[in-house]
Amino acid sequence: MQYQAESSWGYQMTGSMRRGGGRGVAGMGGDSSDPLERVVRLASESAVVVFSVSSCCMCHAVKSLFCGMGVSPVVHELDQDPSGKEMEQALALLLGSYGVAPAVPVVFIGGKLIGAMDRVMASHINGTLVPLLKEAGALWL
Repeated sequence: MQYQAESSWGYQMTGSMRRGGGRGVAGMGGDSSDPLERVVRLASESAVVVFSVSSCCMCHAVKSLFCGMGVSPVVHELDQDPSGKEMEQALALLLGSYGVAPAVPVVFIGGKLIGAMDRVMASHINGTLVPLLKEAGALWL
């Protein structure tokens, strides 16, 4: 079971990511022990999903970008998740950047991996981000 609560920044955090949110998703019986499977499952549950670290300025920038566009992504703060390190390693493998660059932020739109901050910003600048968001149902206008 997972719930979402609007944060003061305008993006949504899952219950397990909020302070005092209890065990949340990580403690549920149907949860996979494989971090890669968990990342894929979480990424497919909402129109826009951001895997983040709460102290990362690039993560903050990508969350602010979406909020400024009127999109409310579901944010998974890996530093507040008991299996966050393993999920961050799985994300690095998905990005092909294992050991090369930080693995966050990582953005999924419509369950599809968009990538890290550089790919999101490139999509925004070249005009392909808005159509992706519309197709995923994250934007209506």
